[in-house]
Amino acid sequence: MIKTYFSITKPGILFGNSITAIGGFALVSKGHLDPWLFLAMLAGLSLIMASGCVFNNYIDRIADEKMGRTKKRALAQRSIPLKNALIFAVLLGLSGTFILASYTNILTVSIALAGFFVYVVAYSIWKYRTEHATLIGSVAGAVPPVVGYCAVSNSFDLGAFILFMIVVLWQMPHFFAIAIYRQHEYAAASIPVLPIKRGIHVTKVQMVLYLVAFIAAAFALTLFGYTGYAYLAVAALLGAAWLWFCIKGFKAQNDKLWARKMFLSSLVVIITLSLMISLDAVK
Repeated sequence: MIKTYFSITKPGILFGNSITAIGGFALVSKGHLDPWLFLAMLAGLSLIMASGCVFNNYIDRIADEKMGRTKKRALAQRSIPLKNALIFAVLLGLSGTFILASYTNILTVSIALAGFFVYVVAYSIWKYRTEHATLIGSVAGAVPPVVGYCAVSNSFDLGAFILFMIVVLWQMPHFFAIAIYRQHEYAAASIPVLPIKRGIHVTKVQMVLYLVAFIAAAFALTLFGYTGYAYLAVAALLGAAWLWFCIKGFKAQNDKLWARKMFLSSLVVIITLSLMISLDAVK
């Protein structure tokens, strides 16, 4: 039963977002990491994100029944009473908010809750209405590194903004890749993702444009003095490789296979960049 409840917090999403939050925290800590503040930030943010994921599972339960990759989710199969899931979500959210409020600062709490609102309310509403919901979702997904950053700095400055833009811009080709190789499932669930609404070619063009903007945002951390040249070299190498592979997609014989590889490549990019931000922050 514990495993079932844990599954509706979407552990994969929690892990990925925690990686970017750690990068944001390490960037502004400049090698002087406060372990208790770090643990409080990570625990509080993780609980709030987990709450949002449980609410999202609840909202998407009917659509999840129609998609191959989600039809076995606990709420889609009703293996957890819906009332219990909602109580669980509320308790997670309140616990996370309490921890952040007790050990960080009001700005950090506000940003975390804003991300929660965008994900649970705004994204959930527009997900079934417009292909532009992907951009709304990317805003929520870019909150964790800002939370990590502001937990230390207690200010939303240029560094926080650059981190936010890096993750927003990274998520667009990441999400579009998922939408391409899961296109038939989104169609079955009546979710109007870009490949369905405007076609795969247009989606590939937008992926290239977002990727170029992502690379520029990634470079900005070094250009504005937040990271060193080791980070810049890795960002340049990863960005060029990811862009090259994205452009190759226009001649792909199998769009689904290409999109799957683009998705996996995106994970390598964001995890590696987060690690380099942590290791090469300018002290």
